[in-house]
Amino acid sequence: MKKIIISKLFLYRYRFVVGYILLGAAFIFLLFLLPLFAQTGLSAAEMNSATSSYELNWDSPTTGDLVDVPYRALQKVSIMLFGLTPYAIKLPSILVGLILGLLLILLLNRWFKSNVSLLASCLVVLSTPFLFLAGNGTPLIMIVFWPTLLLWLGSKIQGEKRPKPMYSLLFAVAMLLSIFTPYMLYFAAFCIIFVFLQPHLRFVIKSLPRLPLSIVSALIIAGMATLIINIIHQPEVLPELLTAKDFSFSHFFHNIAMGVTPVFLWDGSLESVFMTPLVGLPTLALALVGLFSTTKGFFASRNMIASLLFLFTILITGFNPDAVIFLILPLAILIAHGLKYLLEKWYGLFPENPYARIAAIVPLAILFTAIILPSLLQYVYGYRYNPNVVGQFSQELSIIRKNLKDETLLVDPDNYIFYKILEDSTDIIVDCDYDEMPARLASMNASIEDENYTLERIITSPMRENSDIIYLYTVKGE
Repeated sequence: MKKIIISKLFLYRYRFVVGYILLGAAFIFLLFLLPLFAQTGLSAAEMNSATSSYELNWDSPTTGDLVDVPYRALQKVSIMLFGLTPYAIKLPSILVGLILGLLLILLLNRWFKSNVSLLASCLVVLSTPFLFLAGNGTPLIMIVFWPTLLLWLGSKIQGEKRPKPMYSLLFAVAMLLSIFTPYMLYFAAFCIIFVFLQPHLRFVIKSLPRLPLSIVSALIIAGMATLIINIIHQPEVLPELLTAKDFSFSHFFHNIAMGVTPVFLWDGSLESVFMTPLVGLPTLALALVGLFSTTKGFFASRNMIASLLFLFTILITGFNPDAVIFLILPLAILIAHGLKYLLEKWYGLFPENPYARIAAIVPLAILFTAIILPSLLQYVYGYRYNPNVVGQFSQELSIIRKNLKDETLLVDPDNYIFYKILEDSTDIIVDCDYDEMPARLASMNASIEDENYTLERIITSPMRENSDIIYLYTVKGE
């Protein structure tokens, strides 16, 4: 009987390729379909983001309207193409999340072996905070996207003896675009300081060919000059890029406490858009193992990055509690370090025993099931049934589009600009008051007292305590 050699089997030789294909398929499926089942409504931040994006004009960058321009432009195009719908508002984040997931996989694969990067990628891109971020229709995802892109491009430059000018050009363009996202000026400063502090990176910069180095320097200087000129003409741009609106330095440590709370709160009682705990106990334990493993050889560049990124997370959380979601990036690196440490220790116990390596699949499968499955269930069911979270999202837009066709819709003045966008893709007329006598009148969240109208029906939502959403009236006698 012919002896079977495992290393020649197809599934063994292409195990990582098959693994990445399965991960990619699962990730794309979850990314595009789960927002339809989990985050079914819109938060106040998403409504404000859609309004801000729709008001963006082609000359906005020249007039000082620079904050989050790349994301807002993408969201404006999405709304213009598909109308004002929850999915159109979330679609830019879904697309950016798809690229972000790919970048995280590429970054981990650049720094770690294929087995470690594949396993760590599964844990990160299928986690609750990542899926929430990719389904949240605000520019919040960009504070994770730009650093991940810059780190990956930096690893491509650092890891080559003769870096391709294209990577240097892309790095400069990404750095240029990133500075228009809040808090990314801090990250740019973080990158510069890190390069000067890390001996190996200083050597890489000095050894770069003159052409890519000149391109990077010229583009970054041009971007900073553009930003400075706009800040001179529009001084209010600078506070928006450095801090959150209505920020006060007296609230800095309070914001940090508010931001960190979802990470460690386990009873789900926090009224927030974040599901708690933000990081599961098995994931946190694995990251702590990774943090412990980086103490040996701490001054290696990739070991230092994870720890310094945690400090950066704390800094920007002090300006905006929601920025704690940036934790995804250092957490992904530490999870990879933790997996690398555990696998090395296991294989070190049985260096010559192939059966022990195969036996490691069982505890790994248990560990992964204990991390991924609860996280997915938390995302799907938590965002639908946890009252403290569901209350942060409104289903009003979906209900309006489903039940109204050519009515005049009365809305609160605070939401008037947002719902006014409906007029461009539907026959609904949106107003704060009615001067004439429309045949069909719909009032949101409040009944009207007018003897000329008869209440036809009340449209309700089962997703909130005060379920009355729309009062639909018709003119008496019609």
